[in-house]
Amino acid sequence: MSLVRVHNFSISLDGFGTGEGQQLDAPFGHAGTRLLEWAFPTRTFQALGFHGKEEGSDGIDEAFASSWASEIGVEVMGRNKFAPLRGPWIDEEWKGWWGDDPPFHTPVIVLTHHPRPELTMNGGTTFHFMDAKPAEVFERARALAGGQDVRIGGGVSTVRQFLAADLIDHMHLVVVPIVLGRGERLWDGLEGVEERFGIEAASSPSGVIHLTFNRRERAGKEQ
Repeated sequence: MSLVRVHNFSISLDGFGTGEGQQLDAPFGHAGTRLLEWAFPTRTFQALGFHGKEEGSDGIDEAFASSWASEIGVEVMGRNKFAPLRGPWIDEEWKGWWGDDPPFHTPVIVLTHHPRPELTMNGGTTFHFMDAKPAEVFERARALAGGQDVRIGGGVSTVRQFLAADLIDHMHLVVVPIVLGRGERLWDGLEGVEERFGIEAASSPSGVIHLTFNRRERAGKEQ
């Protein structure tokens, strides 16, 4: 059965996964790029086109960053990861932040209260727009994944909803040593969620801490 995974999801020391005031030229609001600066130098992120370099760094940050695409058959993301827009679509010209060839190269489900026709891009990425609860989205994602895993790509509210629905099997969080003070917090309404997981921590010379959450066996599940 498909696992549900989260990778390279950065939060601040005070638990915010994005800042306040998202707009076209500020996808993470007042946080700017600070939540992702640990990742930019890695080989994985350089290969995705960050800063235009041909090579990147190895080390612990790369070891974690590089696992984001392995065995992934579909991504699920929230509306605000796809677009800096709210409410009904003014038009359907907006096709995401990533240009004609997005980095996913799989089907992508975009959660929105305002569905629109599916959008096929270069490189194997097709965006499917869906208004549904996490359990329904997971069933649709699993069908699209073709036996591979489902990645919950964000943003914050999307990861939080799937945690609240007890659907996440593996989660990689990156705690970045900044205090944002405002924005959208990951942990709101999730008291005790850590009890579901075995958790490991690894510190990096870049100053971040990588937290890995692996789902414990559910009570009553056959061994």
